[in-house]
Amino acid sequence: MVVAQHITCGGQDLSFERTLIMGVVNVTPDSFSDGGLYFDAKAAVAHAKQLELDGADLIDVGGESTRPGSAPLSVEEELGRVLPVVTRLIQEVSVPVSIDTYKPQVAEACLKTGAHLLNDITGLANPAMVALAAEYNVPVVIMHMMGTPKTMQEHPIYHDVIGEINTFFKERIAVAQMGGIKNIILDPGIGFGKTLEHNLLILKHLDAFMIHGWPVLVGPSRKSFIGTLTGLSPQERLEGTIAAVAIAAMKGAHIVRVHDVRECKRAIQVVDAIRGA
Repeated sequence: MVVAQHITCGGQDLSFERTLIMGVVNVTPDSFSDGGLYFDAKAAVAHAKQLELDGADLIDVGGESTRPGSAPLSVEEELGRVLPVVTRLIQEVSVPVSIDTYKPQVAEACLKTGAHLLNDITGLANPAMVALAAEYNVPVVIMHMMGTPKTMQEHPIYHDVIGEINTFFKERIAVAQMGGIKNIILDPGIGFGKTLEHNLLILKHLDAFMIHGWPVLVGPSRKSFIGTLTGLSPQERLEGTIAAVAIAAMKGAHIVRVHDVRECKRAIQVVDAIRGA
């Protein structure tokens, strides 16, 4: 199946002629990689602006840590974190702004203020998220996760990780389309209910997820599998992240979600040139 070559997002046409970069803005005190650095709304907005200058094609704002073992956050607390940031970014950056949430109340408030994309780690498990995406006519990122962030790394087992993720995608795409969603992005969920071997297989066989005809996003940035391989802390995983991002792009990823936009952008420029030679 031919993969869609562009999607409409925030009135912009996002073309996949090259690999796009989604910059991560965690408005959290406890994210595994940069928790607390951008917890203040002013710092988060400044960071997002820098990511745009560094070459981000989209900005993804999240207020709840989804690191392994993390507990859910209340709607009120998550809204208090992300809404001021999203509201300012809609006015102050020129790239589409994504809200990373699985809570309909948070999603709706951010969509009302102008957010351009929904990034849902639960793969639209809540029907209200489907209805909101259709009502506001925004693209959605459907991510695969086994379990919840609190439990997902407690012995995840697959008989065929690629096949089972593809089955999940097929089911969720059908739900999304029946609900009126027009633009879909698929994320196999590296690190979300996956062992080291599962994560490596996902990257090695990333092109297997292209069968659905929708663009694929991958987020290996600073993830624990890189730490397992290198023995390094999240802040020391830049080189491993660049290697994973380069492989993902070579395997056809349409969007890579990263913390280190400038460095990954430079690597992607080389990979895209090699792919297009």
